[in-house]
Amino acid sequence: MTVQTPASARSDAYQRSVLLYLLFMVLLWTILMAISHKAPDLDGMEELVWSASFELGYLKHPPLPSWVMAALTSVVGRPAWLSFAAGMSASVLGLWFIWKLACEFLNPERAFMVLLISSVSIYFSLRGTIFNHNTAQLWSVTAATWFFYRAGRDQRPADWLWLGAVAALSTVTKYSAVILFTAFFLYFLRSGMWRQRQTWAGLGLALLAYVVVLSPHLYWLFKNDFAPFRYMDGSLETHTRWEAYKELLSFCLDQLGRLSPMLVAMIALGIWNRRDQKQRSSSDPGLPGTPSYAVDISQRDKQFLLWVGLTPFVSTVLVSAVLGTRLVASWATTFFVLYGFFALWFMRGKDKVQLRRVAIIVIVLQILLASGYALARGPLAWYKGRDSRSTFPGPEISAQMQAIWNEHMPGIPLKVVVADTWLGGNIAVHAGQDVMVFIDADPAASPWLTLPRDMACGALVVYSLQTRGQPPAALLKLYEQAPIKGLAQQRWSSERSPMIDLNWAIVPAQPSCHLSTPKR
Repeated sequence: MTVQTPASARSDAYQRSVLLYLLFMVLLWTILMAISHKAPDLDGMEELVWSASFELGYLKHPPLPSWVMAALTSVVGRPAWLSFAAGMSASVLGLWFIWKLACEFLNPERAFMVLLISSVSIYFSLRGTIFNHNTAQLWSVTAATWFFYRAGRDQRPADWLWLGAVAALSTVTKYSAVILFTAFFLYFLRSGMWRQRQTWAGLGLALLAYVVVLSPHLYWLFKNDFAPFRYMDGSLETHTRWEAYKELLSFCLDQLGRLSPMLVAMIALGIWNRRDQKQRSSSDPGLPGTPSYAVDISQRDKQFLLWVGLTPFVSTVLVSAVLGTRLVASWATTFFVLYGFFALWFMRGKDKVQLRRVAIIVIVLQILLASGYALARGPLAWYKGRDSRSTFPGPEISAQMQAIWNEHMPGIPLKVVVADTWLGGNIAVHAGQDVMVFIDADPAASPWLTLPRDMACGALVVYSLQTRGQPPAALLKLYEQAPIKGLAQQRWSSERSPMIDLNWAIVPAQPSCHLSTPKR
């Protein structure tokens, strides 16, 4: 006879509702962003550019998000909306694993409430549209947390193996996965898991799976002198200790803002409950004297939520304060994935009634957040003429540059654009699936190119002082050496917007052009 967890008997009845809500999130945000944005955000464009080929590693980051984007672009091409859909898919997959974890020790109504409240966090909603390494890591962080919980409780070899494999995928997404592993380690010590012989055997299985999955990228790291770690080290530097503390304060305030929709949802629920109590003459289950939902959570599970849930943010802030390192708000994307559970300490009343109210509040918040963001980044940004990436005229610039290329290189298809990631990406994604970006004329940043072969059929060199400032020396040198040059202009958006200068040059095709086969 199988012993069922509190949620397992009835969770299937709610699973369809959970999936419908997650699908609603993907469609709502993707459609509104596709309508309001002419171009993806910078990180989304970066992934579209990096997806030119499957690499075991890249100059700045590990490769898994770029592999995902490469697989997607091979099917649907490189439309701007793809980055929004990919980001929201990673976000809702992360929410799905929060649901799976919640069902381990909560009934399905309360598990669903945890998912709903978590979903309005800016990291799962608005910033979920940004397909970068932070958002792409959401699913693997929540999945690893779920497997770690199950492995520690049940000691099943399969859970330990899955934990190791998913933890490796999280590492191949972003190295900040080590912060999650720190949380696991502290709970491992605090809970006494280390005293169990089965735990050490399970850790051995997890480590084996971790190394096997990670080994291709480890090989690339050794071969490339750990290039992403040098980039990461540089991004943490600050000029002074005082500057570091100011950035730390700003970092903490930003996190409060990004969690604020969860607080709004809880405040709205509290107001709704109080108004309902006043209208009822009989005793209401939601009265303040009623125990909160947290009372029904075991001490072990509370300990898990607190240690694994709070450690990422707390440890990062403490380390930054001690070392004086720089912090960027978006680096905390995966730090708060368990914070929806903490709402259970403040919730009470009939489960079905509270679930219905939470669902209504959260759906309204999602619609307001998505429509408000779309309006601000689309029509309002256009009307005010702001130089926003969402209104960047990528299609127009690409068409203009293609016309210039065809005029000077008739009969030779454009295959290489030498530019920064943003400008070059906007030209390339609208010019064709095979057009590649030679980022800043830096071979290390563009591993999808085989040089000089891929330059045999020429290249378009473009830079803009308006969008990027002074170009890197290598790009400027290539521009100066090109025999064909010119200047084009394009208004950013409305007549109020700035004019974009497009300094272009053409590196002519070589006699060996017909022997060149572009790398796909």
